[in-house]
Amino acid sequence: MRFILNKTEVELPESRREDRLLWVLRDHFGVRGPKFGCGIGACGACSIHVAGKAERSCSLTVGDVEGEQVTTLEGLASGETLHPVQAAWIAENVPQCGYCQNGQIMTAAALLEEKPSVTASEIEGAMSQVRCRCGTQNRVLRAINRAGEALKTS
Repeated sequence: MRFILNKTEVELPESRREDRLLWVLRDHFGVRGPKFGCGIGACGACSIHVAGKAERSCSLTVGDVEGEQVTTLEGLASGETLHPVQAAWIAENVPQCGYCQNGQIMTAAALLEEKPSVTASEIEGAMSQVRCRCGTQNRVLRAINRAGEALKTS
């Protein structure tokens, strides 16, 4: 069983095929970005990218990502250079408690990868899939717009 994790090929024994990807990422590979929230794919705290699309790692098995490119929050940055969404999150002071931030950042990055120029309603639609109770939606909107502008000029 092989897949690419944050640009590095990794291998697991076939016996891990049915293990939940979230727990393999956290417990086997030490990746801490994806969080356990609801366990049913509803909250978004465990979001990762599989082949560039935002997915819920609590709902996937290792077998689901065999041969795929898997990116976690830790893999968004390029060396010491933050991904534009990560940089915008800091610039706009988005986080409060921080628990949902992995899901928000991964969802926003996938959205902007697909379409760097997004409308407020498109942002709201995508981000409504990540549960957050902090009330920082206005800062999230500003950060995504900022990141979109940065992606367009890079």
